[in-house]
Amino acid sequence: MDLKLEVVDISPPEGTNIILATSHFIKTVEDVYEALADSAPTIKFGFAFCESSGPRLIRKGGNDPQLVEEAVKRAQKVAAGHCLIIIMKDAWPINVLPRLRTVPEIVTIHAATANPLKVVVADVGDGRGILGVIDGGTPTGVEKEEDVKERVEFLRKIGYKHPL
Repeated sequence: MDLKLEVVDISPPEGTNIILATSHFIKTVEDVYEALADSAPTIKFGFAFCESSGPRLIRKGGNDPQLVEEAVKRAQKVAAGHCLIIIMKDAWPINVLPRLRTVPEIVTIHAATANPLKVVVADVGDGRGILGVIDGGTPTGVEKEEDVKERVEFLRKIGYKHPL
């Protein structure tokens, strides 16, 4: 059996976040839709799920047709069994990840980001699988005191920490 490694760019469209996961059952589509819709009242999303057996279709769902289309395009590029790609806007991964972790079909969450995202895929001819992800760029240094202050102020500004 031959093994081919491929790096697939699935970077999210401008102004969106992407979540890459592995799920395992056709019911994923309905359960992920409900989990996302229940997580944030303003969320717009689309997702695609690569079915791994039976007709092996890319199943899809969402409440924004353009985001559904973008998720399907990325799922077609990855083309790995049980791959789940979610693209969202008007909410953040931090809003939806706790709820997604309760979806019984989701096995692994590989990445949740607005950064450029690449997936390392193994292809053995009759199937493909996700080996890992490359999320954003490499570090440019270690934060200094002024960076810590800026980080703390930013979290308070956007409402994730209590104002001092």
